[in-house]
Amino acid sequence: MKHKISPSTIARTAALALALTNQILSATGHAVLPIESAQLEQLVSTGLTVAAALVSWWKNNSFTPEAIEADDYFYKLKSG
Repeated sequence: MKHKISPSTIARTAALALALTNQILSATGHAVLPIESAQLEQLVSTGLTVAAALVSWWKNNSFTPEAIEADDYFYKLKSG
């Protein structure tokens, strides 16, 4: 059986990577978002990081073949 990482897992991981990169660049003084106010930029950047981290943490992100197989087994059990 071929195991594939779900598109939603990839999207959540990409969103988290983007938010973390933005947060690091913002913390080091590099303006990623084209906003004049540094405080507003920091708030937006922090908000993006918190949102992406919460979504990524809450959802089940299966990357290994074993985890994907376990998810398939769980869904089969759940559906009857």
